[in-house]
Amino acid sequence: MATLKQCEKAVAALVNRLAEVDPDVRRKYAVERTVACRVRDLDVVFLARFDEDGTISDLQVAEDGTAQVKLSANSDDLIALIEGRMGVPTAWATGKLKIDASMLDLLKLRSLL
Repeated sequence: MATLKQCEKAVAALVNRLAEVDPDVRRKYAVERTVACRVRDLDVVFLARFDEDGTISDLQVAEDGTAQVKLSANSDDLIALIEGRMGVPTAWATGKLKIDASMLDLLKLRSLL
């Protein structure tokens, strides 16, 4: 089981990776949405907002939270997803990642990652 600090570091790396995406691409696929990622084994939630320009703002760790796009994974799986050692389709198909979002949101967010 990964620690909260390791998860925070991985999420920060994801935010930095998104910031490096070409601004034109970010604007093309960006949708303003709130996102919640529950880390099941740590019982915390990473909350953030995807802004219209494709940046992430208001990133915070909370005990609970609601959002338009909801993800749920264990800490080790979350880190593996962010680092690219596990693919989203595989994680979802095996139940390691649960997703509650519209198909359009998923397609647009996937284009940014």
